[in-house]
Order: sequence, then structure tokens, then C-alpha cells
Amino acid sequence: MSAQDKVGHLITSGTFSLDGGTWEVDNNVWLVGSEEEVVVIDAAHDAEAILAAVAGRAVTAIVCTHGHNDHIDAAAEVADRTGAPILLHPADQMLWEMHYGAGAVPYRPLKDGQVIDAGEVALTVLHTPGHSPGAVCLHAPELGVVFTGDTLFQGGPGATGRSYSSFETIIESIEDRLLTLPAETVVHTGHGSSTTIGAEAPHLAEWLARGY
Repeated sequence: MSAQDKVGHLITSGTFSLDGGTWEVDNNVWLVGSEEEVVVIDAAHDAEAILAAVAGRAVTAIVCTHGHNDHIDAAAEVADRTGAPILLHPADQMLWEMHYGAGAVPYRPLKDGQVIDAGEVALTVLHTPGHSPGAVCLHAPELGVVFTGDTLFQGGPGATGRSYSSFETIIESIEDRLLTLPAETVVHTGHGSSTTIGAEAPHLAEWLARGY
């Protein structure tokens, strides 16, 4: 398989709720792996659509880049129907419980530096708090891509104006963990279009001046 064929993508639609508000959102769901098995990154909104994209392959893991409900709300159903474990950083336990309740749906804890086997691809976990305390990115150096969830988008950092988020922390995460990657690294985001590290890095001063 070519590098491009090892990354699948679909967009699902639903809602995001936090701090008493609810918004309509479109989410990127990424499938990384081989012709035989895949890892699902952010099982959002629509289990049927995700399973259709899996196309009968073995799902070895469902990785949540963070615990906001729009990134996890189909995880339990996909896990139930495939037998795959759900992986989440435990610092987002409170967000997980907001959606699923305490102990109702188990997950395996992610940790910084962990390597996840995605068929023919190795995904390295980068803990990048800020958008949420347990936010992570997944770096696949042999593909030249990083999956950033809501930590880094085309145009800047993820939102930090809600509970459990911190602008200073997300900037530190982006500076230390993402902008140090090769400039040509493709950034596959949790919402919207992909970008590259090289395209985003020159705008750090603008983000700092903007302050959100």
C-alpha cells in the first residue's frame, strides 16, 4: 500500500456540548492502517458510517484525541461491534464521564510516548494538553503525518475558552511537541482542512498576540 492508501478519512456530523451550550459540528474521522486492519482516530457521531469505512477490516483500537463528546460519542458503539479497545488519556476522565457516566464504558489509558500499532503504521502518542488536559496528537513519522485532534488547526490552536482548557498550555504544547516536527509534516485535524507544520509555524507570534 502507498502512504496515501494507509490513511482513510470521513466526515461525520453531530453536536458538541459543554458549559451549557450545544453547537452543530462536522468532525474528521481518520482510519489508519492496512488492507487487513485499522485504527480509528476519533469515533465521532456516526458508528454506521465509520464501520462502513472500515469495510470489514479488523479494528485494533479506537483512539480518542481527547474527551469532548463530539470526538467520543460513537466510540462505545464501534467498540461494542468490533471488539476493539478504546484508548483515551486519563486526564480527560471527567469529560468522558460527562458523556458516558462513571465506569459505564471502560477505556485503556494512553500515555505520552506510547506507540500504537496501526497495521503497517506506527502511531506515537504525543501528550499535548491545552484544549483539554488529556489531549493527545498521534505522529506517524514514516507517513510524514500527525493527527492533531483539536490541538492544532489550519489557522491556529484549538479553542481554549471553555472549561478545563488553557491557552498558555496549548501554546506550550504546540511549540514543544508539534512545531518541532519536520516542516513538511502534514497535519490532519479534528475539524476542517488539513495543513502542514511549515504552513502554521510562521504564525505563532500572531496566535500569541491574538491570545486565544
